[in-house]
Amino acid sequence: MNIMEPTIPTPERGQRGPVEHERREQIIRAADEHFSRYGYNKTTVADLAKAIGVSSAYVYRFFESKQAIGEAVCAMTLARIDGPMMEIATGPQSATDRLRSLYRWLMEEGMRLFFDERKLHEIVVVAVRDRWPPVLRHKQLILEAVRLVVADGRTSGEFERKTPLDEVARAITATTEPFAHPVLLEQKDPADLEAGMVAVSNLVLRSLAP
Repeated sequence: MNIMEPTIPTPERGQRGPVEHERREQIIRAADEHFSRYGYNKTTVADLAKAIGVSSAYVYRFFESKQAIGEAVCAMTLARIDGPMMEIATGPQSATDRLRSLYRWLMEEGMRLFFDERKLHEIVVVAVRDRWPPVLRHKQLILEAVRLVVADGRTSGEFERKTPLDEVARAITATTEPFAHPVLLEQKDPADLEAGMVAVSNLVLRSLAP
């Protein structure tokens, strides 16, 4: 799978100034680096301003707060998960294999954030706790990916068609949370997580059999 470098998100809540501006991108990339190295909580707007050689007041021309910068970085971080996830959901494999792959992808990326990019995991935990828009969009995309796979599985005859599609998609999405939720991942042993993911995905697929 070819994982593309995520693009800088367009201005949203808490962001100011022109949609495309070199300084905006510099601020976001500096924040991504600082949050990865020092963590969201220990990074200040002054730190980011110093990193790109401007004043804090200049940074506030593009973002109204540190949280607004954090939301932009969070969106960029989750895009690294969401893009390939949708590639899996719309891929050429059978619906059964795609659903298994969705579980595995969400688990592996959650574990990568938790173990390999521990400081970035911190910002996602804050984003989940405070219900930042990028996290809400991420959850909606998981639901959309699952719905696409289940719909295809029904068309191909792999999955049953009696239960309402939205009900099935929402139920399956709920079962992915223990393997993708950043707070829940903190409480899991990697070996138990792997075994649990396989067991749950197998159980879900058996329930979908026509």
